[in-house]
Amino acid sequence: MGIPLTPAKQLNVGIIGCGAIIAQYLANFRRLDSVNLVAVADLDPARAQAVADSYEGVRALSVDGLLAADDVELVLNLTIPAAHADIALKAIAAGKSVYGEKPLAATTAEAKEVLEAASAAGVLVGCAPDTVLGTGIQTARKAIDDGLIGAPVSATATMATPGHERWHPNPDFYYQPGGGPLLDMGPYYVSALVTLLGPVVSVIGAASHTRSERTIGSGPREGQKVPVDIDSHVTGVLVHASGALSTLFMSFDAVKTKSPNIEIHGEKGSLIVPDPNHFDGDVQLFALGAEDWETLPVSAGYKDSGRGFGIADLAATPEGQEPRAGGQLAFHALEIMESVLASAKSGQAVAIKSTTARPASVELTELSTAVHA
Repeated sequence: MGIPLTPAKQLNVGIIGCGAIIAQYLANFRRLDSVNLVAVADLDPARAQAVADSYEGVRALSVDGLLAADDVELVLNLTIPAAHADIALKAIAAGKSVYGEKPLAATTAEAKEVLEAASAAGVLVGCAPDTVLGTGIQTARKAIDDGLIGAPVSATATMATPGHERWHPNPDFYYQPGGGPLLDMGPYYVSALVTLLGPVVSVIGAASHTRSERTIGSGPREGQKVPVDIDSHVTGVLVHASGALSTLFMSFDAVKTKSPNIEIHGEKGSLIVPDPNHFDGDVQLFALGAEDWETLPVSAGYKDSGRGFGIADLAATPEGQEPRAGGQLAFHALEIMESVLASAKSGQAVAIKSTTARPASVELTELSTAVHA
């Protein structure tokens, strides 16, 4: 049987960071019996108060006040990536589990400290993206597990855009160290590849950039130039422990692509996997000897899911087990991305030191099992 989304006990959650992404979490928390939002905090008290005013039973606190609150069991960390490790470590020191937006931390060194602290404290660590729990990735996972493509041989993962400065009013951080197409969007793609094909043992990468500055295309700073201090086009090959090879193509320099976001190729067929930044989407199979692509029926994953379902899944994870969207997967994905960039600089393959169990699959779970009456 699949893990239900509604365990016997609700998980009391406090959110630190009330930026734009919080709206998606709030919408889904209202649908999840297993998540009980009790408090929010932000460096801007007015933003926290606005969230509290919009959500019945939620109080606005200072960051320190939320960390000290006895009724907060898990901290949802929606701060900027540079603050992820600091907030996570403070929450763990307060005896609370942590679920963070991607990435787990700014560096693997910081992420390792978070996981070690959580292990010593006996609390759980979860991390976005939880898109891997939706019907898109999980239906593709089931097709692979059911042998529809035979033994997987290779995969391609493609993300191409001319750059976020065209729509983002303050895109500076995308072009500074810690930014770039791989670290920004790679967590979705790498987490999906590991979920589908298992852990990675080595990588090799190459990278480039086309221009030294970008022009902001919208908002009050429209027309301003921002410097580019990172490589804005990254490609890499991931060698999975299974022997399958995945090729990454992550670019802020390409205009458009018609390639599927992810393709998986096996001895008996090929799969088109939907956008890993979404929770659903069609999975298509071209079996050896077939005449055309076949759209597979939805057969696995949390239906109608969205950001925050990873917390519900964590709440329902049996004691002693790693959450599917857990810290180990997030750490492994972060090390893979760091290593691709390191390889691009050195020109040498880089061995991946960490590993992770391939997360357990998600049986098809109807949203009706998780919605408030």
